[in-house]
Amino acid sequence: MRHHAEGAQRGGDYEIVIGRRHGSTAFRRTFAMVCAILAFSTVEGRAAAPGAPFSTLMATLWPAAQAQGIPRAVFDAAFAGLVPDPTVASLTRRQPEFAKPIGAYLASQVTAGRIAAGQAALARWHESLAAIENRFGVPPAIVVAVWGLETNYGASPGNKDVIRSLATLAAMDWRPDLTRAELLAALTMLKDGDVPREKLRGSWAGAMGQPQFMPSSFEKYAVDQDGDGRRDIWGSVPDALASIANFLRQQGWQPGLPWGVEVRLPPGLDLARSHGSFTDWTAHGVTRPDGEAFPARGDATLFFPAGAAGPAFLVTDNYPVLKTYNFSDAYVLSVATLADRMQGGPAVAAAWPNAAGMSRESRIALQAKLAALGLPVDNREGRVSLELRDTIRLAQARVGLVPDGNPSDELLRALQSALP
Repeated sequence: MRHHAEGAQRGGDYEIVIGRRHGSTAFRRTFAMVCAILAFSTVEGRAAAPGAPFSTLMATLWPAAQAQGIPRAVFDAAFAGLVPDPTVASLTRRQPEFAKPIGAYLASQVTAGRIAAGQAALARWHESLAAIENRFGVPPAIVVAVWGLETNYGASPGNKDVIRSLATLAAMDWRPDLTRAELLAALTMLKDGDVPREKLRGSWAGAMGQPQFMPSSFEKYAVDQDGDGRRDIWGSVPDALASIANFLRQQGWQPGLPWGVEVRLPPGLDLARSHGSFTDWTAHGVTRPDGEAFPARGDATLFFPAGAAGPAFLVTDNYPVLKTYNFSDAYVLSVATLADRMQGGPAVAAAWPNAAGMSRESRIALQAKLAALGLPVDNREGRVSLELRDTIRLAQARVGLVPDGNPSDELLRALQSALP
C-alpha cells in the first residue's frame, strides 16, 4: 500500500507515502539532527552502541510497548544495532508539486506487459483465487490487479528494515501518532511470532510484503490461506492474495457488483445529477462505449476523474472500497481497468486530457473555500472523495462552471474572486 494511510486503513493514503513538504523550522531542525546522528554513528571507529541513536525514542516508546505486553527482550532485540536510515529521511521531503495527468498515470501502470503478467497470474493461481473468491466474495481479477499495482505481482515488495524505517520516521517526529502506532504493531508481530525479525522487510514507509500492508493492517486483515498456520504475506502467494481480498471485503466490498463502467453521455444530460440506479441512467440515454448492457441491479455515481472533457464513468459502491486501499483515483482506476483488461475488456475509449491535476496545496485551499461557502466538506487534507465531488458540483453551479464535480484551479480562482 504505497500510499494507503498507505491506504486509508493501512495507515494513510497515497500522499503519505510519497511524502509532504515540511517547510517548518522545527522539521528542518529535526531532519538535520537525525542526519547528524546518522553521520556520527557511521564514522569509522566511532560507531554507536546498539540502539543508541534511537535511545530517546526507545525510552518514550517502552511504556506503551510494555502496556501492550511486549517483553523487554523482544523490544531491545528489535532495535539492537539500528541507526537512522538517511534515505527514509530524504523521502519524507520529496513531494511533486503537481500530480501527473491521470491518463499518463494509467498508461504507465496498465501496460501490455502488466496485463499479460496478470493474465498469467490468473491462470497460475486459478485454484487459490477461486477458493479466495468463495471465502471473501472478491473477484480474482480485482485481487490480482491490486497485487500487480502494489508489488508487480510480488516481484517488488521492498527490502527495507521496517523497524528501522518506522523508527527513523518516529525519531524525526514525522506523523508521530501514525509511526509510533505502526512501530508498536510491528513489535506485536515480533512478540506473537508472526514473522522473524530478519524477515520484517518492506517499503521505506513501513508497508510490508506482497500486499504492502502496514503492520496494523497485518494484524487486522492478514490471513492464512495455504493452511500452514502462518499468515505469510511475504513468501506465500495464496496468503498474500487472500489478505488483499479480506481487506477489501472488510471495507465493504459487495460480491457480484462491478466497480463501475465507462459510459457515453447523451447531449444535454444534466451533469449536476450525479446519482441513480443503472436503470435510471439507461432511461436518461446513458450507454456503454462497447454497447454492452449495464448491470441488472445496483446504483451508480456519475464520475469524471479528469473533468467533463475526459472519460466518464458510472461507479458503484465498490469504487470507494478500492479507495480504502489507496485514496488516489489514478491508482483505483489503474486497478479497475487493469482488472478489466486482464479479462479481455476494452481499454478506456475516451481520450484523457493532458492537463495535470491540482496540487495538494491547491486542493486544500479549495476545500477551505468550499467550507467558507457553508458547503459540506468531508476532510481538509486535500483528499477528493465522491462526496466532495458532489459538493464541488454545487460550487461549480454557483459560479457558472460545468458541474462535473472535478476539482480544478479554475474553480479555485472563481471562488477566490467571490470570497477574497
